[in-house]
Amino acid sequence: MVTTENSANGRVSFATGGRASRPAVAPEPASKESDTTLAPDAVVDLDAVRREAGVDDVLDALDRELVGLAPVKERLRELAALLVVDRIRERFGVATDRPTLHMCFTGNPGTGKTTVAQRIGDLLRGLGYLRRGHLVTATRDDLVGQYVGHTAPKTKEIVGKARGGVLFVDEAYYLHRPGNERDYGGEAIEILLQAMEEHRDDLVVVLAGYSDRMATFFEANPGMQSRIAHHVDFPDFTADELVTIAEGMVAEQGLGFSAEAHEALREYLALRREQEWFAGARSVRNALDRARMRQARRLSEGGGAIGLADLTTLQAADLRASRVFAGGHRS
Repeated sequence: MVTTENSANGRVSFATGGRASRPAVAPEPASKESDTTLAPDAVVDLDAVRREAGVDDVLDALDRELVGLAPVKERLRELAALLVVDRIRERFGVATDRPTLHMCFTGNPGTGKTTVAQRIGDLLRGLGYLRRGHLVTATRDDLVGQYVGHTAPKTKEIVGKARGGVLFVDEAYYLHRPGNERDYGGEAIEILLQAMEEHRDDLVVVLAGYSDRMATFFEANPGMQSRIAHHVDFPDFTADELVTIAEGMVAEQGLGFSAEAHEALREYLALRREQEWFAGARSVRNALDRARMRQARRLSEGGGAIGLADLTTLQAADLRASRVFAGGHRS
């Protein structure tokens, strides 16, 4: 299902940090003052430009929302620095071609790709590269039709919704299904390619998915590869980072772990992350949801008087009841 997220609503992915995440204030686009050509001997306050564009607010929000991901955050800071400097060059009348901003995010599920895409929209809006900076998320089902003449209007509709912002195509490799003559994914790809070129001043496309599958996708679609300027790999979270993510998630709900539960959490994550279909922060959230249900059942069946500490503390039993500890899977 296609989803549209406005940068002002503060919606973030499940990959939250250890602190409760606070929505970033969507920066206003660069002011008209930046359109005035400066004299050659003028000087510009770089910090003021960053503040005006809300660059540091966006980057700080990303630090709050996402644990780890140092290489990703560093890449985004480099991009922000380039765009800020380019804007200043323009103010001096130095001809600067608009950089190609289409991107590819690779990595496993639950590593924060959607959140980063949203913050990139905030950043580009603040710097004046995008009118709105909103995020539209789409999958193959949103873009590819089931019969002749169905794909073009579907894909164009999604592109239209994304104009002025960021179009995030998740698991983009599913658009390409070689060997299937009745598949219309190729038509969607062609329309996206056209939009990426014709609307490059008003649209940023981010393709996302597993690294190896995206490599195969680009080999089969060299035109798409040539339009992607930034390839960003999202590393898996470490064991300690997953624990920090879990602590942040329960804190957002007014809960905490007992000392024994904290140790059980570490053991659970060590086992679960070695299993198939582990999806990073998403799997952590699912595990905590189940632990909360076990806590509620434990309290309900125990009867008697309970206090605030009982209601807000997850115990080891709430985690160790998972089948993962017995060699089971995902529960």
